[in-house]
Amino acid sequence: MTVVDIDDNLRLLGTAHISKASADAARREVAEYEPDIVAIELCKSRLDALAHPDRFDNETLGKVLRKGKAPLVLFQSMLAVEQRRMGLAEGEKPGTDLLAAIQAATEAQKEVALVDRDIQITLRRAWRRMRFREKWRVMSALLFQEEDDEEVNVDELLENTDLITELMAELRDVAPAAGEVLIDERDEFLAGRIQQLRPGGKILAVIGAGHLEGVAAHLRNNMEVDKERLRELNHIAPPHPAWKGVKWGIPVLMLGLFVWIASQGDLAALKEAAITWLALNAVLAALGAAIARGHPLSILTAAIASPITSLNPMLAAGWFAGLVQLNVAAPSTKDLQAFLKLDRLSLFWKNKVGRVLLVTAFANLGSTAGAWIAGSAIIGSLL
Repeated sequence: MTVVDIDDNLRLLGTAHISKASADAARREVAEYEPDIVAIELCKSRLDALAHPDRFDNETLGKVLRKGKAPLVLFQSMLAVEQRRMGLAEGEKPGTDLLAAIQAATEAQKEVALVDRDIQITLRRAWRRMRFREKWRVMSALLFQEEDDEEVNVDELLENTDLITELMAELRDVAPAAGEVLIDERDEFLAGRIQQLRPGGKILAVIGAGHLEGVAAHLRNNMEVDKERLRELNHIAPPHPAWKGVKWGIPVLMLGLFVWIASQGDLAALKEAAITWLALNAVLAALGAAIARGHPLSILTAAIASPITSLNPMLAAGWFAGLVQLNVAAPSTKDLQAFLKLDRLSLFWKNKVGRVLLVTAFANLGSTAGAWIAGSAIIGSLL
């Protein structure tokens, strides 16, 4: 079931990235199929992360916060936690099948080709494609789902195609846009990259079982590689101009309202509007940091920064709160290592690295909510 021969010179092996049996199957196929090229469902950054999981320190975490990448890293980490949970239940590390295929190919002196799209491009495309409701559903499903200690039989999962299809369908139900990027787009990209290797000889492609059917469908049609389409799939489009207008429009509108109220000489109305803006921004940003169990100084920082950063689209309250959290409750080497092994979402609140990411993301969410609610309240009072 997990092996699909497209033709005499192209075989697809569908694997579970957390299964010892899949790792053994990858080694066996490299030895028995004797390919010239072993194509792997990995990009360079994912391969580096699998091969060197200890390359993570406070400096890296600080860069993530300063560049505003905390929500993306948090999203990626939460998805990885689910994989790690299953992997630890199996007694194997995630990616063990792919690393086994690479090791077997290297030992047999076969060419190794990484054919997946860069993980950061995939996540950014998914994040930008999702609407706010979808983002909330995904984060809620990851953060607030009930956890159990039931072990997952990965080999049984791999043998059950209906269950794999059901899991894919669940992702589409929760976040259709994310499903399109994480599943459909990657099926097309993987097939295109594998097709590009065809002149190089006999190919064994080791890919996740969830992508097996989609990739095979593209390749069976003997698709010609559309280089323009591959470039499109590998591109992160800039934000829609309307979004830029919203980001700048709200601060400009609010500053304009404050100036207009002041020009009317109505000091009571100006004071009321200022208190509304300061209070709602501060309280909701602080609440977000508190929900993430941030340090009192981080919570205070979120409260102070939010009324100011909400008027500047180039800044975010969560960045400041996260950096304070990073400095006053700095993760140790042990925390950094433990973060890479988290197998329960609840441990994000207990691990110092996870808490930094949560403080950053939740303070930003609270600040955004505060700006919208305060702005609506002020406009409503004037009308």
